Amino acid sequence: MGIKYVPTICPYCSCGCGIYLVVKDGRIIGVEPWKEHPVNEGANCPKGKNAYEYIYSEDRLKMPLVRKNGILQESSWDEALDLVAANLKEATPENFGLIASCRNSNEDAYVMQKFARVVMGTNNVEYCGRLCHSSAVAGLVPTMGSGVMQTSQPEIELSDCIFLAGVNIKETFPLIARRVLRAKAKGAKVFYTDPRNTATAKHLADIHLQLKSGTDAALINAMMSIILAEGLEDKEFIASKTAGFDELRNFLSKVDLKQAEEITGVPLEKIREAAITYAKADRGCILYDQGICQHTVGGDNVKLHADLALLCGHAGKPGSGVNSMRGQINGEGSGDMGCLCVFYPGFKRVGEETVKFFEEAWGVSNLPMKPGITYIDQLYKCGFLYMVGGDPMMVVPDVNNVKKALQSMSFIVVQDIFLTEIAKLAHVVLPAATWVEREGTHTFIDRRVQKINKFIDPPGEAKPDWWIVSQLAERMGHKDKFNFDSAGEIFEEIRNCVPQYKGITYERLEKTTGGIHWPCPSEDHPGTPTMFLQKFGTPDGLGHFQVVEYKPPAEVPDEEYSYFLTTGRSIFHYHTGHMTRRTPKLINEAHQGFVEINPEDAVKVGVRDKDIVTLETRRGSIEAEVRVTDEVQPGLLFIPLHFPDSCANVLTNSALDPSCKCAETKVCAVKIKVKQ
Repeated sequence: MGIKYVPTICPYCSCGCGIYLVVKDGRIIGVEPWKEHPVNEGANCPKGKNAYEYIYSEDRLKMPLVRKNGILQESSWDEALDLVAANLKEATPENFGLIASCRNSNEDAYVMQKFARVVMGTNNVEYCGRLCHSSAVAGLVPTMGSGVMQTSQPEIELSDCIFLAGVNIKETFPLIARRVLRAKAKGAKVFYTDPRNTATAKHLADIHLQLKSGTDAALINAMMSIILAEGLEDKEFIASKTAGFDELRNFLSKVDLKQAEEITGVPLEKIREAAITYAKADRGCILYDQGICQHTVGGDNVKLHADLALLCGHAGKPGSGVNSMRGQINGEGSGDMGCLCVFYPGFKRVGEETVKFFEEAWGVSNLPMKPGITYIDQLYKCGFLYMVGGDPMMVVPDVNNVKKALQSMSFIVVQDIFLTEIAKLAHVVLPAATWVEREGTHTFIDRRVQKINKFIDPPGEAKPDWWIVSQLAERMGHKDKFNFDSAGEIFEEIRNCVPQYKGITYERLEKTTGGIHWPCPSEDHPGTPTMFLQKFGTPDGLGHFQVVEYKPPAEVPDEEYSYFLTTGRSIFHYHTGHMTRRTPKLINEAHQGFVEINPEDAVKVGVRDKDIVTLETRRGSIEAEVRVTDEVQPGLLFIPLHFPDSCANVLTNSALDPSCKCAETKVCAVKIKVKQ
């Protein structure tokens, strides 16, 4: 048979890059550039160039597994689903939890949240966005009315000042980094906040504000104070499109700039240069990520960046705004579909009006009206857990305590493509289809909805997630509400329930290279690349300034635990690493965890490159190989989060942001023990 080139979308991060898969005799054998795709125009990062290899891993789950005599054993679908249904019938709305995944399609995610609400009678449905993006919602909903990315990816090139706030874009979003470089070539200035001297700092930033971990609030308040003192605020924009400015101005007039310099460790002249550069720009674009979100003050950090944009009029036009950089392929879509304990689909907040709408749409009664509990609370408070495509044994802080909580549960069912760390603890494991093994839509970083078609069969008895959930609902007496024959049928229900998706159809997506941006209210609407062109999404249409004081991290170094620890990602790996660690070319580039340590600290501790050290916090300890590098400041250590043998979240702090229940995984206190 001949070779075919099949267009599709990369399965990794949330950019939504187009690729051609090279297929021979029904098997993918390579990846080629898709030059016409508007997101990446034929370029791909190392993950995209090797996008398919994980699906052929020998340890893919192929059959349902049921624990018998303490051992997971292969089973039939009927036996496994009957067992799950029997156990879930024993659960109550209070002690059942469902956690979906950012790797699910929109159709999968929609069916999951519907299962939780219709079948289980609970709003205890979440996804991993709680662990990173919830800070964006907490910060942007009160200031601008929505936590989504406000500009499209191509429009970033229109910016003349780009603020990379805690996002190591060169490694985590290389194709967006290319757009930043194009903007620079046209004269744009780039400044970057990060405690590490990363590839982004070295190759993209004109100004690197290398602040101390967890001091973003002090930095942004200082920048705004300088802008006001220089008279560089956008007075017309503030007067016509914002509220609450007088309170903010009064607060900022009292900011001690010298104290801000001491708190952040950033020279005041650098802070001043960044502030003035951003204020004088015509189009200022803030791109931010977990570096400012995963803190006990993550929501406050996002509010402050929104304040900065409002102060300078950098919102509501292409190439501007405050833009959250979601990490995973359907990080946006899983939230859009309602996999959140406080939102039904379409970000309709839990309450009487929302419940009435969905009872009518779904033909049911008695939907749950009380908000559910969040991701981490589910792990500690629920006795029955349905985990789909995620691994809290890798991504949730204080993993040792998480493991104890999971081991005490009455029943755990895991639905995934590999035997993950949590799957090893499960009572039932269900094999899922992935990526091009099933049909569905995904919503990417800039609200871009794209369709991924099925063109190979999943291995063994693996099935699409929506099919599995629907089969389970049937066994629990709700077949009529989950009687879907295809992903397309599910998407039609989504269009009827989610106004932002109303005008998007499978037919339009098949004919549109690069997808359609929501909101798209009708089938003749082109989609909305730029948000807030006329007004903000708040009830009164105005941007609302917030007054936020600096608060230190929940845990700081002391005599016993004398170093700061921070965590992050590598260009060669994707989140928990379950996919990339099964990709030979990527694992050859980075095959194990490590700890970065500054040369001064290495001398002080007495370690060299490739030595093995023990890292210990108040929550646990791991071993890791040393990398001596000036990418970290003295007193700071860095660990990537992709490797279970040196799992960073054994160490991290479980302290939560009270506004959104996002944990402070970006900063804690740690000590180093040299192996003798």
